[in-house]
Amino acid sequence: MHAYEFVTVDVFTNRRFGGNPLAVFPEAHGLTDEQMQAIAAEFNLSETTFVLPPDNPQHDGRVRIFTPRTELPFAGHPNVGTGFVLARREQNPPEHLTFEETAGLVRVHVLRAGQVITGARISAPRSLSIEDDVPLDVVAACASLHPKDIATEAHTPLIASVGTPFVFAELTSVEALSHAAPDLAAFRSAASHVKSLGARFALHLYAWQSGDDRRLRARLFAPLVGVLEDPATGSANAALAALLTSLAPGVNVDLTYDIEQGIEMGRPSRILASARKTGEGPVSATVAGDCVPVMRGWLDL
Repeated sequence: MHAYEFVTVDVFTNRRFGGNPLAVFPEAHGLTDEQMQAIAAEFNLSETTFVLPPDNPQHDGRVRIFTPRTELPFAGHPNVGTGFVLARREQNPPEHLTFEETAGLVRVHVLRAGQVITGARISAPRSLSIEDDVPLDVVAACASLHPKDIATEAHTPLIASVGTPFVFAELTSVEALSHAAPDLAAFRSAASHVKSLGARFALHLYAWQSGDDRRLRARLFAPLVGVLEDPATGSANAALAALLTSLAPGVNVDLTYDIEQGIEMGRPSRILASARKTGEGPVSATVAGDCVPVMRGWLDL
């Protein structure tokens, strides 16, 4: 029998029991794919991460990310939380970490308040890519909304990614956003029609806070991967920041968005997502937030 250490943290919050909980296995060498998936299902959190030795010794780890049902190529809150956990384990914590992931290399900048590590900022492994449009009625059905609740002036519902693809739709108001609810049958139908996503069809809805062009509220539904609603989704909000920045006027633009998520779940989260576009074309994104340690223990296998 082997004992594996785990740590749980709440990510994108500065208070315990807010934000998005994450389980981290900082020394996961020896676990099989099947065991990692079973452990993630046992924790039943949005994601669980497993840190393995890197392929390149100059990097700080190979990080694998599992939802209760599947492995992801990249995700935001798992990287922010894992960076926070690993930095706190070091006697002389580094300023930066580099993780190897399926989607590419993820750069992590450790955030501090004085000498205290408070969180992390990560750079998405890929620049913005925009894929297919998604029919308005499909998105409305998935969110149990009327098509008129979806705003289309800036963009119609579409798939975008900076490492993991999501469907994005702007809603007409925060009130409409608060009324949204995932319809599992509609998600299954959408997965059969949106072939590029299939069972990974996940919907990220957002609305502008009244009178503010930099503050948003968002919700993420991904029931087909075992996450009915996510309290804070760094990868989706990084892609959202990149999408919005790509649509902003100007050639050289650097914008930061203050995003609330998890309000309707009673787990308020604050995500700072930034993106930069230049005349050269690619739009890059970062996402940052605080973390709070919650539990630690050992799993015997």
